[in-house]
Amino acid sequence: MRKSLTLLTLLLFSVTGFAQIEVSGTVTDPSGEPLPGVNVVVKGTTTGTATDFDGNYILSVSEEDTLIFSYIGFTTVEEAVAGRTKINIVMQEGLLLDEVQLVGSRSKKRTSTDTAVPVDVINVADVVTQSGRIEVNEMLQYAAPSFNANKQTGSDGADHVDPASLRGLGPDQTLVLINGKRRHQSSLINIFGTRGRGNTGTDLNAIPVTAIKRIEVLRDGAAAQYGSDAIAGVINIVLNDQREGVNGVISYGAYNTNAEGDFGTDPYGLWNTDGYRLDTSKDGNQIGEDKNFDGGSIKAGVNYGIGIGERGYVNFTSEFIKKDKTLRPAFEFRKGFGEAAISGFNFMVNSVIPVSENSEFYAFGGRNYRDTDAYAFTRNNPTSRNVVEIYPDGFTPRITSNITDNSVSAGFRTVLPSEWNLDISNTYGKNDFHYYIKGTLNASLGEISPTDFDAGGHTLSQNTINLDFSKYFEDVFAGMNLAFGAEYRTENFTIFAGEEASWGTYDENGVLITDPANQSLPVDPVTGDPRPGGSQGFPGYAPDNEVDRNRSNVSLYADAEFDLTEAFMVSTAVRFEEYTDFGSTLNGKLASRLKLGEHFNLRGSVSTGFRAPSLAQLYYNLKFTNFIGGQALESLLSPNASPVTGSFGIGPLKEETALNAGLGFTATFGDFSATVDGYYIDIDDRIVLTGNFDAPQIPNVEAAQFFANGVDTRTKGVDVVLSYNTTLGNGRFSTVFTGNFNDMEILEIKNGDLEEETFFARRDQVYLLASAPDSKMALNLNYSGNLMTYGLAFTRFSKIEILDYQMYEAPEDLGYANFDELVIGATDTYDPKIVTDLVVGVKLSESLNLNVGANNLLNVYPDQQDDWTEAGGYWDSVQMGFGGAFYYARMNFNF
Repeated sequence: MRKSLTLLTLLLFSVTGFAQIEVSGTVTDPSGEPLPGVNVVVKGTTTGTATDFDGNYILSVSEEDTLIFSYIGFTTVEEAVAGRTKINIVMQEGLLLDEVQLVGSRSKKRTSTDTAVPVDVINVADVVTQSGRIEVNEMLQYAAPSFNANKQTGSDGADHVDPASLRGLGPDQTLVLINGKRRHQSSLINIFGTRGRGNTGTDLNAIPVTAIKRIEVLRDGAAAQYGSDAIAGVINIVLNDQREGVNGVISYGAYNTNAEGDFGTDPYGLWNTDGYRLDTSKDGNQIGEDKNFDGGSIKAGVNYGIGIGERGYVNFTSEFIKKDKTLRPAFEFRKGFGEAAISGFNFMVNSVIPVSENSEFYAFGGRNYRDTDAYAFTRNNPTSRNVVEIYPDGFTPRITSNITDNSVSAGFRTVLPSEWNLDISNTYGKNDFHYYIKGTLNASLGEISPTDFDAGGHTLSQNTINLDFSKYFEDVFAGMNLAFGAEYRTENFTIFAGEEASWGTYDENGVLITDPANQSLPVDPVTGDPRPGGSQGFPGYAPDNEVDRNRSNVSLYADAEFDLTEAFMVSTAVRFEEYTDFGSTLNGKLASRLKLGEHFNLRGSVSTGFRAPSLAQLYYNLKFTNFIGGQALESLLSPNASPVTGSFGIGPLKEETALNAGLGFTATFGDFSATVDGYYIDIDDRIVLTGNFDAPQIPNVEAAQFFANGVDTRTKGVDVVLSYNTTLGNGRFSTVFTGNFNDMEILEIKNGDLEEETFFARRDQVYLLASAPDSKMALNLNYSGNLMTYGLAFTRFSKIEILDYQMYEAPEDLGYANFDELVIGATDTYDPKIVTDLVVGVKLSESLNLNVGANNLLNVYPDQQDDWTEAGGYWDSVQMGFGGAFYYARMNFNF
């Protein structure tokens, strides 16, 4: 690996040739007004720039190149360079069906700095060029100011689907759209881990990066516009619409395993004295070979477009990803602490088929398949959870899964004779999450136990029908856009059972126990304790857990945007929704933008919002083994509507409600631009996963947990984006600073007559607050020359405090004088850290570009902690990650 990186680096500085010229010009609209922010890209490459406030641009290109000029609301222009050094462009307002609508506004006349609410427009080609990150979550973590995602470990299904959020709110409080259409969520609900516990969310990593043209992030409450889940904002993923040619990427990267720290005596031989991991077999036992790198990641993606008529197209994307596990230092009860292995294949299609000048059919969708593999907690001897005849030295179970996401959206757009725009569509999506537990056993079966189990799984499907009308009136005020429509959505959530041995408990004769009063469990000869049933690591879903539940909702909306003058715009929206399982809700929004001169805009909004409880939160149930401080606890997660839940005083779930407000400004001065937006979000009745209630009345269960509307929170913060672009020498220099400064507080714990420390304990509260870190700041520096490109980025993650498992112990048992001292001792502090990324690129030919770089170049880790951590390693799953330095090489191609 080191030799290959050295050779690639030398290659970067040895490539010469390719005659380059500097092209400059001005881009204007038909009236001669300059257009700032027009994307200017060399066709078939990721090389490009944007026009400044006066519509000017400058770019180094080859004489044979073709430039593509694109801008929201205008027809894209392709212009051959043909040796010219001066190219001025007049962009025409596009036909209605060719125009691009920006998320957060149904007017086709808005730009990202012209809206009344903050919208980040992220060019995926630029982000891919500037980093070696291969998944959508990883890219957005470093590109969008208030987006947060982190890898989990020891969190069951959350090891396989990364929880992600905006502004520190829940993963299920951000709505995801594809080409403006609602995306289905994952069927997984997070019940462990440091982020998103008690929440479902949308699996952004199921969408292939190669298929994405841009990502729009609306950082404002938008439930009144788009419906449930949009409390924190909206992420709209716009798919590639390339009409010709082939482009793609091939990359390889790996992590440095040198995790520096004081890791004790290393009782199980996973680490050598230099901190490098020794290679391990699949059950975590030492093989003995030094391994300086792990987590090897291969990615290959290709995108191909075919034009249909003058403006139609069919665009195909295929993408393959394979990532090996990482292993990092951990404690004796966690020999498999690290990121999961993933093998995945994606296929997506995006198409538009014109049927007349003003009408077209469109369709997009695809299939994502992933085979994942993660370590659970270790079963060390002596324990009744092991059978020494099968695993003489104990074992570390592996939770593997097959995850399949299928989706398809089809619709018809046209302009009616009345000049109203009509869009009717149907979108269907389904997530299937199937568990397979390997390297494990069912202890109650003794020596005859299998070691692999089909543990069952869950699915979530969603079908959405939309009918939308809109019209832009140029002669009303300085312009007016009206829109209204309806939506009908159905959802189905299922849990399906695994094989009997994955969930069953067997008696001394190997017969399945069906009567809870039957206590004739086999006894472990080593410990003398009864042997539990079910597959260790993750118990399978039993027939009693099976669920098949549906619901539907209908919604009506209307919104309007009024340009009262050229400077003053006001927008309004109202939405009514009715659900079959909890009733109706009405939400509204008011926003405005005021131009205070040519260079400065003031904007603000206020809105109400809601989020319906997910079907998983209503009906998910499971018996599982919860490891608390390395000790196993047999737990039951009871569905919300069950008599068991009601007997503990937990009421029926209802919707979360929100009040959002925002105020900010945008400024543009020559090559410099800035957006600063403050926000205020009050959320009542947030759905949380409660703590563990003692449950001696339930057979073979020690504790019970539930979903409840348990918390009111208030979140305040500021998002900042500052950018500067200029010509430097023979190239282009750009710098972007992004920052999110966030403060969330818990206003009320809605425990009723229940004890607070059981219902939602101090530790649970701290974990909720830690999911909203105080700040994240990033500085990106990039330079593009004739042949070479350079990128340097610094990302600062703020301090985080988490309470560890000592909180479950009596203070006197750990030598503390009182509860306050216990809290101090149980506080795990992660001080601020700065992660440095570096990339160098070279243009090998007109069709090939090579990038070599490192994410977390200086191999920075979070602060080391003790053996009370959540996941059993020396670090928790905090925002900066625990993988260390990642080195990569990537080849981009286009033909």
